[in-house]
Formats: sequence, C-alpha cells, structure tokens
Amino acid sequence: MWADQSVFYHIYPLGFCGAPKENDGVQASLIGKVGDWAEHIQTLGANALYLGPVFESDRHGYDTRDYRRVDCRLGTNEEFAAVCRTLHSHGIKVVLDGVFNHVGRGFWAFRDVREKKWDSPYKDWFHINFDGNSSYDDGFWYEGWEGHFELVKLNLRNPAVVDYLLDTVKFWVDEFGIDGLRLDVAYCLDKDFLRRLRAFCDGLKPEFFLLGETLHGDYNQWVNDQMLHSCTNYECYKGLHSALNSMNLFEIVHSLKRQFGPEQWTLYKGRHLLCFADNHDVTRAASILRNPAHLPLIYGLVFGMPGIPCVYYGSEWGVLGDKSQGDDALRPCFGQPEWNALTDQIAAMAKAHRESEALCFGDFKDLVLTNKQAIFQRRTDDQRVLVAVNADGEPYTAHFDAGCGLAVDLLTGETHDFGGGSELPPYSVSYWQCER
Repeated sequence: MWADQSVFYHIYPLGFCGAPKENDGVQASLIGKVGDWAEHIQTLGANALYLGPVFESDRHGYDTRDYRRVDCRLGTNEEFAAVCRTLHSHGIKVVLDGVFNHVGRGFWAFRDVREKKWDSPYKDWFHINFDGNSSYDDGFWYEGWEGHFELVKLNLRNPAVVDYLLDTVKFWVDEFGIDGLRLDVAYCLDKDFLRRLRAFCDGLKPEFFLLGETLHGDYNQWVNDQMLHSCTNYECYKGLHSALNSMNLFEIVHSLKRQFGPEQWTLYKGRHLLCFADNHDVTRAASILRNPAHLPLIYGLVFGMPGIPCVYYGSEWGVLGDKSQGDDALRPCFGQPEWNALTDQIAAMAKAHRESEALCFGDFKDLVLTNKQAIFQRRTDDQRVLVAVNADGEPYTAHFDAGCGLAVDLLTGETHDFGGGSELPPYSVSYWQCER
C-alpha cells in the first residue's frame, strides 16, 4: 500500500481558503489555493494530502448538503478537478474526507422528509420517529450524531443509502481521481457498511486507501483485512505531548511498546496507523507544549515512531492555536506558506522517513529509557535505525550496546561513532542508520 511509505499533509479547506463561516449560497473560486500550495507540500517532503470536507454543506463541512457538488464557497467541481490534477502532477496523492455517518439538515433527502413527512421516499434513509418531535419543531423526531441535531444520522442499514454512498465514491474517483478516503467518526460507522465499502473500493481502484477517524478502544475493530487500512492513533497523540510536558518519556515509549513492541501480546504490530502532533480538532502542538524547545522533538517522535506521519497545515512553521478559543482558532487562513528552522527540521524528518525502509516498516524496541531521554530501534531484515531523543536542556551520554560501531544520522548526514558512549545534545533528535 502506497500510504505505508507516505508522509501526509492535512488541510481544512474552508478555513484554509478563507471561506465564509455560513453557506451564503454565493459562488466563489477559492479552492485553487490548495493547488497553489502543491510546491510547498512537495518541498516539505509530503507526498499525500488529506483534505477536510470540500462538498456543499450547511456550515463547517461535516454537515453535508450535496456529496456531489463542491461547496459553492470554495469553487466548482471543474476547479477542484484542476486542483487534483495539479497535486497529482507534483507526486501528491489526494485523500478526501468521507462524512458518511451523518449529513446536514440541508441535505436534499432530509429536506424532502421535512417537506413530505410520511410521504417522502427518503424517510427510511434516517432514524426517524413520527410520534415525536425535534428541537427544530419538524413534527418528527430523528437521531442526531452524539446529540448534535444539526447533524442528521444516516441509516447505514438501508441498502439504498449504502448504494448511494458507494456511487458517490465512484463519482469522486471518476471526477477527481482521488486516491483514498478519510472516514469521519469511523468509530460510529456500521461495521457491515465498512466491509461493503472496503470490498467496493478494492474493486474500484488499485490500492485505494481507507483511513478511519478513531479515538480509543481496540483499533483492530476497524483496521483489518476486511475494513480499513489505517486509523488515527489518538492514543499516542495524547502520549506525545503529555510525555514531553511532564518530562516523562516512559509514557509515550510504553504506549509504543504496547502497540508495536516485540511481545506476543502487542496490539498493532504490522499496522500502519496515522500519527500526528495536532489536527483540525485539537490544540496545536506549539500551543500545547510548555517548552518551545520541545517542538522539534515532538515531530522527531512522530516521524520516528511506527506509523504514517501527518503534518497539519501551518504547524510546520509553529503556528499557535488553542482549542479553548473555538474551532476557528484551529482552522485559519494563511496567505502564503512560511518556512523557518522548524520547517527545515520537519522537511529533513519527512525525507528520512520516506527514504528509510526501517522507519516505514521496521519493528519497535526500546533500548534506552529515562524520564528525559529515549533511544529506540526500528528494524527490518535489511536495515536498522536508532531514534534518539533528549528532552533535557543538558547534554546526556547514553551507554548501551548499539550493535554497531558507526552510524549515519539520516537528519544531518553526519557519521556517528558509538565507541565510548553516545552523547545526545540538549533538546535533540537523531535518526542513526547503523552500518551492517
């Protein structure tokens, strides 16, 4: 699967393009901005783009009105197809947000139910009780997603709904040439629907990638040979910033051992989960980390740990954004991409990850672990890389059996000699590829 050797970039289009917060029905031409950033994404070292919702919606994109029309606030289908061609010409795969658990109240089939009630042919597309009423005084009750009644839950046990959604995916492939889907709230989706979607996509396009948004629980429920290829690794997302803020690297390393370690009971060995420091739903890494010097280190862990690394737009140059200030604070519009020392470091990490068999596919074993330092091994049959992190403001000398005398740091190109111990500079990360 191409995604297993990829670095993802993540954009929330409505915010990124500066679209109005509410759908005003006014046709705009903003989506081309995504294509304008293709060179930046490529230079950063990412070769896949996960785009948040782009289709007609009531407000924020996750309240879909029309799955087959690009949101008028962003542009037209033809303009978005041109963006996808630009991205593909830069070697960047395109993964769209598939919001299949729920729709907005403005969704065409739900509007028909509101108008015709019992007489609507679409009444069974949703979970409706005509003996009740809604908070919108519709004259019937319906199920909303997690109590949000502006998000109308689809009935994924209805074959007509499933057929419509599968036809929609085919439309996106035919119209835009997309390479995969990120499934919103995949943990809520009917598992039979996921199996049907996987079988359909396997026959639709070779190596069509299915990524699910999952929070907690056993990810194997959703990531397996019949359902999704990958999911969001929220367990380690929390561990990344928490371990650095508490200066307790045991937290993140123990999570990685639980997920990917050498023991028989390891949960996700061989899986490629999406790893990230932040996204459109959570506080930015630069805001949540207490020590700014730890910002390169959190990305050192993201790109060094097992999984598929993903960078959220703007975070590559250290943009701030606090969830407590609302979603808009996390989904800003930037004029042009910026580039600074952090961006340089992330670009070097992205290059190292994509070009390293061990970092893409290697197993996980911790070699040195203290509260402030960690060295762990990523190894395949042909390659071995040691990821070394020092979260302390003082240098640290690690004495351990590296299993080789010399190594090359994939981030700097410098040769490292393990004789007499390995000195880790303050606030540093290294990817040492051992000579065999």
